[in-house]
This record gives sequence, structure tokens and C-alpha cells, in this order.
Amino acid sequence: MSSDTFTPRQRPRRRQHQRQAATKTKKKAINGLLENKLIRRVSYDQYRGKVQQVYGGPKGAILAKCSRISGHLALGERLLKKRHFDLAGCQNILDVGSGAGQIVGHLLKYADPAARITGIDISTPMLQRARKRLKSDRPEFVTADLAHLPFADETFDCVTCGYVLEHLPEAKTGLSELSRVMKPGGRMLLFTTEDNFGGAWTSRVWCCRTYNRKELIETCRELQLHVVQELWFTKVHKMLRAGGICVELEKR
Repeated sequence: MSSDTFTPRQRPRRRQHQRQAATKTKKKAINGLLENKLIRRVSYDQYRGKVQQVYGGPKGAILAKCSRISGHLALGERLLKKRHFDLAGCQNILDVGSGAGQIVGHLLKYADPAARITGIDISTPMLQRARKRLKSDRPEFVTADLAHLPFADETFDCVTCGYVLEHLPEAKTGLSELSRVMKPGGRMLLFTTEDNFGGAWTSRVWCCRTYNRKELIETCRELQLHVVQELWFTKVHKMLRAGGICVELEKR
């Protein structure tokens, strides 16, 4: 349909849609330029070594403080404390990308006392920091790669995965492994970095990639990981589309 076929009332609306599309394209281009591209330029083994270097070094040492200053530590805890993601009844919980133990600390507070908690991370120094920070013998920590989890099929009834999927070249690799080790009916709390301006800056600082929300959710569905709900830290985060992608998934 040519522009001449639009009525006078329709033409301003069409121009508005064109401006919005142009703005969206411009933002996407800017975010693409800002995003760290290392994960797409080198082999996975090379990139894996870089990630271990980043988190084993000074950045990893201040990760817990960064989480506290940014508010992510308190906001993540709020989701579990308010039972937006309910841990009640979970017996065997896997925390992926435990880092300095931020999410494991929440699990110790809000999971059932008898629940078994296992935390994994690709960086051994990060797990050492988690043990020191949490001062608890309850969690079991294992140095492991999300792309190759050292667990049997259908081991866990609950998974928390906080900002680690973006350290894989593609989401399907990690999500398929998580689906494999989850029991049918098991639930997952997934956080990952989104392909917006804030996500691009995160990518630059922490040497990771970003994911498109719609594409990620579609990948989850392909792996029988169905979205129960999309979660947001606060109403402001939802309004501004900030804080990354946070979803509750169920294996069916």
C-alpha cells in the first residue's frame, strides 16, 4: 500500500510507527557496537579461559560488593523472600554460576531446611570466595562448566541460574544441559543479560554477550522449558525494561 492510499487520519499514525521503528533500529545498532564481541571472535576454549581470568582476578574479588552496590543482591533476595519464586518443597537445588555465593546465600535463608544445595562455577577462586563469605558447610560447591554439567539426568527439582548463560556462545547449549539435569516438573529461576543499552554495558564490563528476550523464550520452549512467569525486580524495572531477563521456567 502506497502512502497515497492512507487517509489523512492514518498518515500521522504511520509516520509515528516509522519514527519508532527507526529509533528502535538506531538503538539496536548502538547497543551492537557497545557489546563485547570476544565470545564471537575466539574459540570456546579461549573464551572460557578469559572468563576464568576475569572472575579469578580483581573483578571477581569485588563481585559481591558490586552486587550489593547495584542493588541486585537485595532485589534478588526480595524475589525469594516474597515467594515470587517459591522454594517451598524443593528438595535438591542447583545454583549455576554461584560466583561469590550471592544466590546461594538467599537459598540458605529461604529454601526448606532439609533441601540439598549444590553450587557450581567455572572459576575455582570464586567458589573459594563463596565458601569464605557464606561461612556455611551446608552447600556443596563444584567447579564445573554449564556447557558440560557433571550430574546425572533428572537430578534436581529446582535450578537457579543467575547471569551465567550469557557466558556461552548460544543459549541452547546451556539450557539443554539444565533441562537434562532437571526432573520433570522441576522449576528454574533464570536471570540473564538482555540486548538493550544496560545489557550492552554489562557485556562490556563482564566480557559476556546479551540475549534477545523473545528469541530466548522461544529457545526455552523448544527445550520443553515453559515460561511460568516473567519477573521484574520492581515496577520501575518493568516500566524501564531494566534489570535484564528474569523468568520462571518449568520443565514439562
